[in-house]
Amino acid sequence: MKVIIGLSGGVDSSVAAKVLLDQGYEVEGLFMRNWDSTTNNDILGNPDLLDDICPQEVDYLDALKVAEKLNIKLHRVDFVKEYWDNVFEYFLEEYRKGRTPNPDILCNKYIKFDAFIKEAKKLGADYIAMGHYARVEHGDKPKLLRGVDSNKDQTYFLCQLNRDQLSKTLFPIGEMTKEEVRQIASDLELATADKKDSTGICFIGERHFNQFLDNYLPAKPGKMITDTGLEIGIHNGLMYYTIGQRKGLGIGGLREYDNEPWFVIGKDLEKNYLYVGQGFHHETLYSDECTVDEVNWIGELKSEVTAKFRYRQPDQDVSVSWEGNQLRVKFPQGVRAVTPGQACVFYKGEECLGGGFIKEVFYKGEKRKY
Repeated sequence: MKVIIGLSGGVDSSVAAKVLLDQGYEVEGLFMRNWDSTTNNDILGNPDLLDDICPQEVDYLDALKVAEKLNIKLHRVDFVKEYWDNVFEYFLEEYRKGRTPNPDILCNKYIKFDAFIKEAKKLGADYIAMGHYARVEHGDKPKLLRGVDSNKDQTYFLCQLNRDQLSKTLFPIGEMTKEEVRQIASDLELATADKKDSTGICFIGERHFNQFLDNYLPAKPGKMITDTGLEIGIHNGLMYYTIGQRKGLGIGGLREYDNEPWFVIGKDLEKNYLYVGQGFHHETLYSDECTVDEVNWIGELKSEVTAKFRYRQPDQDVSVSWEGNQLRVKFPQGVRAVTPGQACVFYKGEECLGGGFIKEVFYKGEKRKY
């Protein structure tokens, strides 16, 4: 059977390709070019200019080395328009609303497991594969299961997939730990064996986030207000801050306050105020309810479920109920920094049931200024 694997130029997809070969599949790689860069055309293959290349072009060169090492064919396909229309426009609109988006989730939904599948079918694929730390239980009703490595599990970012997409998908390293993946890559002397994991937003890479965002959404500085209503500084633009953020506020060492760190505790989009308070456990950072829209169910809604409101957050016991076309999610124990725009992802044990996006946040019936 033929599998087209998303070969990203990272160690995870590199080892996933090797695992598929060992399992007897006919394997070809496909590199996704999702972001347009003016530096693409003349410098590929010139190692003296690597520092000036868009991060995805460095990744392409690494994917090419891995494909050559494994003796598999590598295709390169542009999904730039699809990415702009379905992911980047959403990303910008969420920031205009003062929310904190998670574009990687929509990248999985619309690009890696939609546009990619369509392209793979053209290449004769029976399945696609990705180097995600997750598992699929195939059958009449496919299930999405957590990866064995709990520290690397990526089901949070896969919560918007559907059963049809999962039925066509393999996750070859879902049963492995990151350490095992690294060891295999090292043993094979793959070019990606020691490559750092990618960080930040996929289309920005390691570039400075604020400078990048300012190209598309001009910043609007405004007042930084304490929880007692005092102005203590100027923020650079609400879009640059998220609930619970500590770094980058520039307000430490104020003589009239103690030495506890400051955190973002709220936003007022109309007044362009950024609210801040002292202490990691500031009461305003806690909530006990939220509403969730754009809900996607992979599994069956259970009466007792857990949820994650952020990636790598411990599971939280929640109760859920429908209110029209959105969910009311309750967590009376209180959870810190539940943030509009982020995903709320539901689990029943090892199974990821699906998820949606946090719309509004409440504490004791009062809407938070998030």
